Amino acid sequence: MFKRLEQDGGYEQVVYGYDKFSGLKAIIALHNTALGPGFGGTRMMPYDSDQQALEDVLKLAKAMTYKNAAAGINYGGGKAVIIGDPKTEKTEELLRAFGRLISSLNGRYITGVDIGTVEEDMVIISKETGCCVALPEDYGGVGSTSGATAYGLLHGMKGIAEIVFSSTSLKNRSVAIQGLGNVGLMLARYLLEEGAKVIASDVSEEAVSRAARELALKTVPPEQIYDAEVDFFSPCALGGILNDQTIPRLKCQVVAGAANNQLEDDEKHSRLLAERNIVYGVDYILNAGGVIANSHHFIGYKKDRAYKEIRMNIGSNIQKVFNIAGQKQITMVEAARNLAEHRIDMAVNLKKWHF
Repeated sequence: MFKRLEQDGGYEQVVYGYDKFSGLKAIIALHNTALGPGFGGTRMMPYDSDQQALEDVLKLAKAMTYKNAAAGINYGGGKAVIIGDPKTEKTEELLRAFGRLISSLNGRYITGVDIGTVEEDMVIISKETGCCVALPEDYGGVGSTSGATAYGLLHGMKGIAEIVFSSTSLKNRSVAIQGLGNVGLMLARYLLEEGAKVIASDVSEEAVSRAARELALKTVPPEQIYDAEVDFFSPCALGGILNDQTIPRLKCQVVAGAANNQLEDDEKHSRLLAERNIVYGVDYILNAGGVIANSHHFIGYKKDRAYKEIRMNIGSNIQKVFNIAGQKQITMVEAARNLAEHRIDMAVNLKKWHF
């Protein structure tokens, strides 16, 4: 276990939690807390094995370190997984036991929603710990962060447009959105308001029908979205969709989406995009609107203030990534990592100086 934790730059702590009464089996991972408490959602899935759950939580915790650091918020990287089927095994007893596990960490980990958990679950967890965000608005929380994520992505796309197209305006820019869930649909709404031309796809016929009904969107079958001739290709569904097979099919100038882990292999496929002169708007730079919004939970959430920070940080950060990539002649993925690690290193050095 310690050899595993030493990999990927080193992890600080991994906690296993078990509760016989509720059947809770959970793992919390803290990757790096130089900037503040580990901050990341809780995922509930019926993993095939404990090892698969461990690898997932480690990967996710590390990703949150970079996402939070690059977003400019004072939180480190943490994540939690609950092993179980959220449709059949999620109970109040289990969630409260999980809340007590979080409480035992004395503020080192703050949770929120992820796959398999929703805002109403956070209400139950919050009965056992104050280290919980993403509560519904009625309970003093931010509520759904889909709008914040889409809003941040919109302004990230404007930041990219200023460099690639010499204007922040998205009017008449063409965008292909892959995935019409809450974030993808909200992004489409924002883009249409900006005067952009939008086509979209989704594997869910219900989602396609909803988009066509609410926004009169042009849609294409899911497999055809890669072939769309557009300015922006925007993955807003599953990760790992940019790979050896799909990247050669792209007919866009920019990839900018909200999906996590869009590249099947970060190093290999970021280089492949660069070789094709396709700009990659790194996922965790552009989709940080949700974590920025949730970071306002502990200072009293005000939408105008949170959205101003989202607008300023994400648009500015993607341009910083461009500058680093150009100066160092590296990929956008490497440049984003540089940006995040510089902020973490500054925090570590400041703590050493104060000590």
